[in-house]
Amino acid sequence: MEEPGPEEEKEEEEARFDFLEWIGPDTSAAVFTFLDHPADLARASAVSRSWRRFVVRNGFSKIQCLRLCPEASNFTRIITKQAIASASESDAEHQHRAYMHLSYALLLDDPQDCIIRCIGASTTDNFPEETIQNTLVPTDWVAMMRPSYWSSAGHFDPAVPECLFYRLRSDLCLVQQINIQPFRAFFQYGDPIYSAKYVRFQMGYPKTPLPSQLLVSHDNEGQLAADDNYIWTYTSPQFPMLQESVLQSFKLPRAVLCIGGVVKIEFLGRVQKQEMDDLYYICGDSTAAGTRSRSLQERCGPQVLSRYSQIWRVPW
Repeated sequence: MEEPGPEEEKEEEEARFDFLEWIGPDTSAAVFTFLDHPADLARASAVSRSWRRFVVRNGFSKIQCLRLCPEASNFTRIITKQAIASASESDAEHQHRAYMHLSYALLLDDPQDCIIRCIGASTTDNFPEETIQNTLVPTDWVAMMRPSYWSSAGHFDPAVPECLFYRLRSDLCLVQQINIQPFRAFFQYGDPIYSAKYVRFQMGYPKTPLPSQLLVSHDNEGQLAADDNYIWTYTSPQFPMLQESVLQSFKLPRAVLCIGGVVKIEFLGRVQKQEMDDLYYICGDSTAAGTRSRSLQERCGPQVLSRYSQIWRVPW
């Protein structure tokens, strides 16, 4: 077999020329930003060591993750569990791996109800009979055959808002839509429906850790349902509500990463007066709050993302 000549070796070397070197780093970076799926980025980084270094060094996994979920910009650094951390990996490698895991988790199609417990309501008319806890009861009736619903306190001013606060099952949940059913007071004349004109949603985290014990009680009724207890990282647009006692689904403009596991449902504009006292009320049925979302607690690998000046050691 003949040995290749100088010309053939030169042609073979040119055929193996690195595409990234040929078009230059700036143009290469522009091309890589068009990759819109973590699988594409993973394939590109597997082409060669130089391509992987280019992907990691330029933080394309973070750019892609922020495009999928802008709330991820609140993360400031990454902590890797000691048992899994590699001494040979740089901080850039740790960041690349973490954001790749998070991007994959964000794209998984596995919706579930993620509201796990109640935090509190801005007001309650008759506690505990009309507590926010009733909104998570899966039946229309509670003990002693009482109807299951939450009722706000009454107001002369229909513009006074009401808020319900809920805890999600994970510190990181991807929320896609929220379901609410207004309450029909079938025990009152005319079967009035105590809905609101509009509803708005906020997501965030508490400034101080929430207590592990029961949050809704006589002692702290309404105390945890105040805005100054929380940092909100997302606020939705207002959605009009139907004046009907049916399950109403409010799909967010995009899937939102709830950082901190707290959701606030804000009812804006009262519609229905109660005949006996001529006050406006808002009431939610037993199926009032159902969040179609995905818990990311066990989907994002070993890395831990931290946000702002606090370190949140989410048990991934």
